[in-house]
Amino acid sequence: MNVYKDLNALPKFRNAVITIGSFDGVHRGHQIIIERVKKLARQENGESIIITFHPHPRLVVYPKDTSLKLLNTIDEKITLLERYGVDNVVVVPFSIKFSQQSADEYIEKFLLEKFNPKWIVIGYDHRFGLNRQGNIDYLKHYSKQANFKVDEIKPQQIDEIVVSSTKVRNAILAGDVRKAAKLLNHSFILKGYVGKGQQIGHTIGYPTANIQIPATHKILPKEGIYAVLVHHKGKRYEGMLYIGTRPTLPEHENKTIEVNIFDFNQQIYGDELTLEVIEFIREDAKFDSLDALKAALANDKISAKNILNNLELSSKHQVISTFPDVAVVILNYNGKKYLEDFLPSVLASDYPKLKIVIADNGSTDDSLAFLEKHYKNQVKVLDLKKNYGFAGGYNQALRYVESPYYVLLNSDVEVSKSWLLPIINLMENDKTIGAAQPKVLAHHDKSIFEYAGAAGGWMDNWGLPFCRGRILTNCETDNGQYDTPEEVFWATGAAMFIRSNLYHDLGGLDAGYFAHMEEIDLCWRVKRAGYKVMACPESTVYHVGGGTLNYQSPRKTYLNHRNSLTTLLKNESKRKLLWLIPLRLVLDGFVGLTYLLKGEFKQIWQIIRAHGYMYANLGKTLKQRKIFNKLVKKARIGAPNRKGHLTKNMLFPYYLGGKKTFDELVK
Repeated sequence: MNVYKDLNALPKFRNAVITIGSFDGVHRGHQIIIERVKKLARQENGESIIITFHPHPRLVVYPKDTSLKLLNTIDEKITLLERYGVDNVVVVPFSIKFSQQSADEYIEKFLLEKFNPKWIVIGYDHRFGLNRQGNIDYLKHYSKQANFKVDEIKPQQIDEIVVSSTKVRNAILAGDVRKAAKLLNHSFILKGYVGKGQQIGHTIGYPTANIQIPATHKILPKEGIYAVLVHHKGKRYEGMLYIGTRPTLPEHENKTIEVNIFDFNQQIYGDELTLEVIEFIREDAKFDSLDALKAALANDKISAKNILNNLELSSKHQVISTFPDVAVVILNYNGKKYLEDFLPSVLASDYPKLKIVIADNGSTDDSLAFLEKHYKNQVKVLDLKKNYGFAGGYNQALRYVESPYYVLLNSDVEVSKSWLLPIINLMENDKTIGAAQPKVLAHHDKSIFEYAGAAGGWMDNWGLPFCRGRILTNCETDNGQYDTPEEVFWATGAAMFIRSNLYHDLGGLDAGYFAHMEEIDLCWRVKRAGYKVMACPESTVYHVGGGTLNYQSPRKTYLNHRNSLTTLLKNESKRKLLWLIPLRLVLDGFVGLTYLLKGEFKQIWQIIRAHGYMYANLGKTLKQRKIFNKLVKKARIGAPNRKGHLTKNMLFPYYLGGKKTFDELVK
């Protein structure tokens, strides 16, 4: 996201879609407007622009009015707008001179000259210009001659926004920050710098950072103790926040904001902290002695830890204050057409610390010449010289890529502009997430889930993979039914996010797979090491599917059956394998029978080949099992994680019970 604070230094925006407002709190009502602006920008192949003012106009026009309480400082607002995927934020320095513009000057010298908008999204009651002479009808009249369109925010939507803002402020003033978070769709945040305090906390075993908030009009929750998440230099910690006048210490009785950060021992004077205020614990109180205060703080810490430990995953998807490096790595084999079609969308990603790597897997077309000619200074190209297959190609390429996060992205995937931040946000805020994926929709019909990954992968009790949104070949329509972050069993190889250290610690993808199901094998190791695999539907990509190998190809049939059996042998328990492998032999026999009835003899031969490979290479696979088990044990952070594993077979309810959707199957 680009942020501009100087109107004289604005770039020439492309097909700008703008909206203007305070956006205080960036709450759910504002987010609806933001989504409308982003949608129009996508339709126009343009840029979304939020125009806001600083200082708040009321503070300039009525400087003696001390009643105004704002949900956000300007820095907090920018942080939140970045989270919601805006292309540009323009902070207009509001002044008496600016307020003296006539309505005509406002439109011509400000809106048209600075932004040349394609669309203006605005409320029916929006007023502008000296004496508030301009309104939406004025804009609509100008639109006919200035070649822009006006999208009106209806009265009921404006009323809802006003009500939401009032409800958020009232909830915060009452200390009900959990209710405020529901209205905001994110935690209420406090952003400030660590100043020097009296260091009383050190003497009683609860050292605190004294938070100085550089805005006198910032609203504060009522006095008391709160459970908080603390962001410092890209890392997140747990803590408890105190807001009050320290009545137990009358000699120091002044309003203070202090945070005790758990398991933290650093000198951070002058550093910036971002606090997510999660839940109210108790009101401020006066104690008879420091020992009584110390005992109360011990109970407060227990309460805070319990609250934070019970946070829902969706609640942990909050703002991150800094951005780690992310490397998007695209493995290319004779995919010039896909690079032409989809690489521009990846380059348009709005993540601020992104590097894009194209690893060429021995292409025989002119992919390398195309990249040299058109993207020489925009992407890093790794020429692998020969085709190592999907799994081996990534292993070769990632040896040369340094980044905390890898994104393994198929060349036949179109990404949305803000696809990266939600998942990185999620992983930054929960260090036990090892891998993740976005929601994957079909490129040919963006209303349905795509076969390869859909809204996150599961595994049934017989080792058969399926997805939220896709059972066997039945792909559901996306009606928002899987739009919450959820732990799954495996993440799609079409767009897999993974921590780089974990990728290498677990041995990467198994190069012997060549292609298909290697991501399930890797994710199973991630889960066995105690990590989570997440689906984050706030991020969306569009997959062509079958771009590298057609789903009905006999070659794919062979790889899927062979690699599925190999995955079981490497990861499932020995006791279960004793009955599961013979059962899979019977199951694959029935699959072969269905191909026989269809006259698809090549498919039958591929299944026979797959089983022949398994028996011929049993010793080799079991040896690999030992090697990978050692890597898993070394990387382990907890007990093996089976979330996303269905404890029954999916075929019987699918074929005999008519359960064709994920929700029907798992209930």
